[in-house]
Amino acid sequence: MILFALLALAFLAPAAFAQTGAIPAAEGTNWVAITSGFAMAIASAACGMAQARATSSACEGLARNPGAAAPIRFALLLALVLIESMALYTFAIIFAKVK
Repeated sequence: MILFALLALAFLAPAAFAQTGAIPAAEGTNWVAITSGFAMAIASAACGMAQARATSSACEGLARNPGAAAPIRFALLLALVLIESMALYTFAIIFAKVK
């Protein structure tokens, strides 16, 4: 008898907890906008730190070997462009996703 009662409860429980379609869904928080703000902040901070480190290393390299100014300058500009592209790609993705 207990087994039949448990089986009946097991078969009736899904119907008891089923959602009805009559209640409209409430407007929730726009988590995409919130997390994209954090993503842009992290990308900007990482870009700033990387650019500062690249510039510092380039200045140190120029101070140690002034004769290698042209290759160091080229490497610095290339590194700064690639570092800045990280922030620009993050901004582009945020612009495309946040509505």
